[in-house]
Amino acid sequence: MEISKVKELVAGMTLEEKASLCSGLDFWHTKGVERMGIPSVMVSDGPHGLRKQEKRGDHLGLNDSIKAVCFPAGCAIAAGFSRKTAARLGELLGEECQVENISTILGPAMNIKRSPLCGRNFEYYSEDPFLAAEIGTAYVNAVQSRNVGTSPKHFMANNQEYHRMTSSSDMDERTAREIYLAAFEGMVKNAKPWTIMNSYNKLNGTYLCENKEILTDVLRKEWGFDGYVMTDWGAMNRRVEALKAGCNLEMPGGSSVTDAQIVQAVKDGELEEMVLDQSCEELLHIVFRYVENRKEDALFDREKDHEAARELEEECIVLLKNEGDILPLSKEKKVALIGKYAAAPRYQGDGSSHINSFRVDSALETLKEWADVVYAQGYDDAEDVIDEAMLREAVETARNAEAAVIFAGLPDSFESEGYDRKHLRMPDCQNRLIEEVAKVQPNTIVVLHNGAPVEMPWIAEVKAVVEAYLGGQAVGSAVANVLYGKVNPSGRLPETFPLRLQDTPCYLNYGGERDKVIYSEGVFVGYRYYESREMPVLFPFGYGLSYTTFAYSNLTIEKDSIQESETVKITVDVTNTGTCMGKEVVQLYVGKKGGSIVRPIRELRAFDKIELNPGETKTVEFTLDSRAFAYWETEIHDWFVESGAYEIQIGRSASEIILSKEIRVEGEKTIPKVYTRNSTVGEVMADPKSRRILEAMGKEMNMGESIAAMADSQGGAGVISKEMVAAMMEGMPLRSVMMFMPGLKPEMLEQLINALNGK
Repeated sequence: MEISKVKELVAGMTLEEKASLCSGLDFWHTKGVERMGIPSVMVSDGPHGLRKQEKRGDHLGLNDSIKAVCFPAGCAIAAGFSRKTAARLGELLGEECQVENISTILGPAMNIKRSPLCGRNFEYYSEDPFLAAEIGTAYVNAVQSRNVGTSPKHFMANNQEYHRMTSSSDMDERTAREIYLAAFEGMVKNAKPWTIMNSYNKLNGTYLCENKEILTDVLRKEWGFDGYVMTDWGAMNRRVEALKAGCNLEMPGGSSVTDAQIVQAVKDGELEEMVLDQSCEELLHIVFRYVENRKEDALFDREKDHEAARELEEECIVLLKNEGDILPLSKEKKVALIGKYAAAPRYQGDGSSHINSFRVDSALETLKEWADVVYAQGYDDAEDVIDEAMLREAVETARNAEAAVIFAGLPDSFESEGYDRKHLRMPDCQNRLIEEVAKVQPNTIVVLHNGAPVEMPWIAEVKAVVEAYLGGQAVGSAVANVLYGKVNPSGRLPETFPLRLQDTPCYLNYGGERDKVIYSEGVFVGYRYYESREMPVLFPFGYGLSYTTFAYSNLTIEKDSIQESETVKITVDVTNTGTCMGKEVVQLYVGKKGGSIVRPIRELRAFDKIELNPGETKTVEFTLDSRAFAYWETEIHDWFVESGAYEIQIGRSASEIILSKEIRVEGEKTIPKVYTRNSTVGEVMADPKSRRILEAMGKEMNMGESIAAMADSQGGAGVISKEMVAAMMEGMPLRSVMMFMPGLKPEMLEQLINALNGK
């Protein structure tokens, strides 16, 4: 519907009718206004399957939903490092939503993985905002190509489950912009989501539902968002303040209390009616966008989508270790499948994204059809207790086979929406099982079903490790195909696996105290921290093996030097040097060489996933713009490119850089500098213009002789070197120079400061 017609509709509504649109009808529906021909529409939980509840609604997955298809969770989709994979998932879900008359699917979950402890990390994409933004953009564009809305969540800084409804995420401006807002920014600008869901928490003391700076100044005015903002379920704090801030819809509905508050605020003059009108227009514009594009002939073929779920998961499985090329396995080899998850895989997380799957594949049932396998359960995940009888059976089964594949990971009780993990360990019963099996079976392989990193105390004792993440209802058949070489694994880790919890950047302040969480690690999240500190990790960001090998060559940068406003093309050749077809994820990082600002040693700025046959070479091309070289400068409240040398790095992971070349970038913005009595000599000397002024006035004031006199006063010639004097002067405030220049009068210092400030 055209904006003008929407405005006419709103103009014809009563104050009470307009206020009614600001909250839901029930748990899943918006309100309609029958008199005005405004329909009620339904939203549904996602983001990796439909959790449509036709009867009793809830946001924790407690009540039944329709039989649907559970696709790989966000943790797995991001491991695909593939925009095509994310887009295919979005297209499938968009089509399913059309069949089920869902106007908006709630997702994707875009929050940064600040710590591996977050109980909801299985829904989130990455510790890296660029990867999260690119995967999210592909997903949102694809869903909305089917004329169904998305609601990227949870906007913003919702990085823990502990006290998620009351805690305040406290961070500086640069951290917010470079990490926590950046994941949403690229997606909003490039995909234009129909709606946004704000988070429960506060940002620097202000609830996100009533944070005008974030919801209006940044989201709408700066990024161009033109949809509506809804609360997370139960996130509303003060309804009128939230409406002023830019929060359109309170969910869930079912109560008219806050609608009445809005009406009264308008009558009392506390709320301008034009603010309410604008909110209604933003909401109805999206409601009618769906209604007028309803697709009556859409198809929800569950069997077909199940096969698609398997293919998606095959793109996302990460091969972490493959000693002696033990994988892929041979069908002729007798293999013991050990562990409950071989027969009943853990393939999704608990909470609002929990899907009522119509079917689930297990690796055991799949492999029984075409491989020589035997099975032992090994453990139960109902509680972390070692069942000695199960353990003995598993060890004997493994001993009598030619190889053992142990299916392990995290049970629902270890990670879920609503609470955070306490440690990075897997259940003790599983770790013990792996250790005991590895003692009797030298060809032991571990398959992991988990939504976040785990410690691996047994890593040196096993031959191979396969990370399946929470791979959706077809994870069993997907894993089987990878184990036996029907599929060459091509996933890469979208997060760092640390060696221990104590190594994580926010270890000392995760969770916070007194409902305040200080983000003291700043921009050094994930690999930005580990790589900058040269800290060893279990597996780095971007890591993943293949059944073939790849070689890189001919890194080319089209220009040696560019201006900030220019783009630059970068190409690199990649060759499959192995014996089978494979897919490689080419990762481009950028690092600043030197500079005045502390920055991560490298940051992911581009990536692509390519398929190569044996012996085939492809040239991968990337285009970088100024944002690839920029940091957020708090002095100007904007992105800033510092002039100087940058390194273009091509890597297999954040820790393995294969090729690199320098490029010089000339920044075009300036940071206004105001000098005071407390500005240091070093600050003045760092700016060429100010340096000339200081040197010129210094000659008039015989500053050079005074510095020499200072050196003599500190111990005589030869005791303090020129370098030491220079170091002392670099950090000396201008006011302190007077101590060594008795002839310098106060008015002369003020004259110098005025000259430096252009007065």
